[in-house]
Amino acid sequence: MFVINSLTKLLPHSFINDVQQIIDLKTKPQGSLGMLELLAGKVAKIQHSLSPSLNKPCVVIFAADHGIADEGVSLFPKAVTEQMVLNFLAGGAAINCFSRQHGLDLNIVNAGVCADFDIEHEKFINKPIAKGTNNFLKTEAMSESQCQQALEQGAEFVKNKFDAGCNVIGFGEMGIANTTSAAAIMASLLKLSGKVCAGKGTGLDKQGVRFKAQVIDQAITLHQLKNSSPLEILQKVGGFEIAMMVGAMLKAAELSMLVLVDGFICSVAALVASKIEKNFLDYTQFCHQSNEQAHQLLLEHMGVQPLLNLGLRLGEGSGVAVAYPLIVSAVSFFNEMASFTDAGISESE
Repeated sequence: MFVINSLTKLLPHSFINDVQQIIDLKTKPQGSLGMLELLAGKVAKIQHSLSPSLNKPCVVIFAADHGIADEGVSLFPKAVTEQMVLNFLAGGAAINCFSRQHGLDLNIVNAGVCADFDIEHEKFINKPIAKGTNNFLKTEAMSESQCQQALEQGAEFVKNKFDAGCNVIGFGEMGIANTTSAAAIMASLLKLSGKVCAGKGTGLDKQGVRFKAQVIDQAITLHQLKNSSPLEILQKVGGFEIAMMVGAMLKAAELSMLVLVDGFICSVAALVASKIEKNFLDYTQFCHQSNEQAHQLLLEHMGVQPLLNLGLRLGEGSGVAVAYPLIVSAVSFFNEMASFTDAGISESE
């Protein structure tokens, strides 16, 4: 049974005051570094350290296929999921470019792709739960045991990274039709309609988005999801990659790692994690607001502010990699910028 120890939000007031004092007494007007100040304070608090660090930063892409793709909710066939996994491993995707640029350790996990991978690659973890989920318009996406297995395997991956010295981990995903799954989870958890939560995904036109919304509403009615628990919703309309992300995110928070969240699908995984563990969001930084219709609403519901808004809707963890230098900057100024006392500068006239 998947179990995560309760996350604490409480830190000694003296420590919180020390963190804020360090930030406020740097050689700058208070608040003049904007979100970088908030970000620096968050990292220090997560690590409970006045000398925070970013060690062996990692990005993991969980990949899986979705039975709901059979309903025609995506412009692309399921075969593209396998093809993109091979592209990641060959180093040819956007996330490969950005990860190389910023020195991020990129890992690919086969959570449930409809393929047989005969590949040996040091950054490839081949642990599929099954070859894709079921079509959730006809039956539950996965069984309870499959959902639990996915949660546990996600947590295990993160624990292995932590044991190897990683303390900051970003999440990405790949899976044709996973925006439909994510939108169905969001609609169910927040008691919204498919129309509000369904977006373009891979580039659907207005008619395609309307159809996608109808599929979501039908699934919610079929499985009676508006009164279901987060794990029940995850099991009935989720994906193996989303479930693994939920387990991985919760384990990372339990281990006091900084959790970097990519776009809409990863944010839905974070929403599920926050419904399971109320203090989870204290350990997260949302990296960007995507161009997927419901992402802004989702971020507002969680009360979180993303670092960037570049109109991205690619997935793969691309927003994490692009935003990562800002996190480096925040930690650098916290540790290296002189205080007024250090620099011999008067704080006021």
